[in-house]
Amino acid sequence: MNSAKVRDFITKYTMIIVLVLVTLFFTWGTQGKILFPQNITNLISQNAYVFVLATGMLLCILTGGNIDLSVGSVVCFVGAVGGVLMENMGVPVFVAVILMLLLGALIGAWQAFWIAFFRIPPFITTLSGMLVFRGLSNVVLGGKTLPIKSETFTVLFGGGANCYVPDFLGGGEGLNRVAMAAGIIACLIYIFVTVRGHMNRKKKGYETGNVAAMYIKMIIICAVIMFLTVKLAQHKGIPTSLVWVLIVVLIYGYITSKTTIGRYFYAVGGNEKATKLSGINTDMVYFIAYTNMGFLSALAGMLTIARLTSAQPTYGQNYEMDAIGSCFIGGASAYGGIGTVPGVIVGALLMGIINQGMSIMGTDQNMQKVVKGLVLLAAVIFDVVSKKKSS
Repeated sequence: MNSAKVRDFITKYTMIIVLVLVTLFFTWGTQGKILFPQNITNLISQNAYVFVLATGMLLCILTGGNIDLSVGSVVCFVGAVGGVLMENMGVPVFVAVILMLLLGALIGAWQAFWIAFFRIPPFITTLSGMLVFRGLSNVVLGGKTLPIKSETFTVLFGGGANCYVPDFLGGGEGLNRVAMAAGIIACLIYIFVTVRGHMNRKKKGYETGNVAAMYIKMIIICAVIMFLTVKLAQHKGIPTSLVWVLIVVLIYGYITSKTTIGRYFYAVGGNEKATKLSGINTDMVYFIAYTNMGFLSALAGMLTIARLTSAQPTYGQNYEMDAIGSCFIGGASAYGGIGTVPGVIVGALLMGIINQGMSIMGTDQNMQKVVKGLVLLAAVIFDVVSKKKSS
């Protein structure tokens, strides 16, 4: 492998390499505690909202480096309304869930309307939303904490002691068989999709790349999947919050890579004027991006109040920073038009591992903020420098 290929490899997989190095560092720093089964489960459950919000934030960033500052407040407000509906008004759980998702989408559409059709800067519009919905959260809850007692809701969205997919295969006290089966199936699906894609490209005469590299990549990814699967199976199995994260990641990964509307997001971020001249309704692209952000904020709100088994006016603080940071660390461009859902997940995992690793090591909370800030700055500097070199 020549130096040019090495550089291309490092550039393409920079954040994955960093993720591996950071994981190894904290494995050493915590004497392996960060890889305990319960800590792996906690990493997923505690950061489920980040994965969901970052996926939605990616679509906003793709449109030209735009962001949504209101997501933390929307998470809090939707959670507050949902808590009042279920606990104070006796609304059935599934009806409350639908109403919460609709509320999130309506909030997103409200902000999207001003951004898309009146071209109010997203920063100003969503800053306003951050203040408005934080205030409304306090009004709805009266400044108090509201316990969420519905076991159905907490189990469904990843809260309480029973928030795991039942082991209907009868694993007993040993490895959770449902988790193991899910890991094996995931590996088989990944291998099938990868090999089939390679064969289709070869049949059509497209460049297929290095076959050996493809198989090495396949082996590494399957090994990681099975490692995580075994860790989950050793604890209590698959958290229900992970199921929601996988659904969001798979759906939006497909949308951004395989659909027409997905290509529109990249086109608007790459060159909005040219995109508009080609006949694409760029206003609608903005509208969809921010409406979707509200919808996913509602889902993140449900995951939050389920995990914490309560609704509180302070929930959601700094959630927007976690989502934005995950996107930029995961390779999304500050200028828009560049970024992928898998990259965002890598960024969110990196942030989560840094948080958890420093917590286990007993690092001061203020120093944790310093480290996260420096990591975010380094990611954006890397993006800007790389873009200048390529141009």
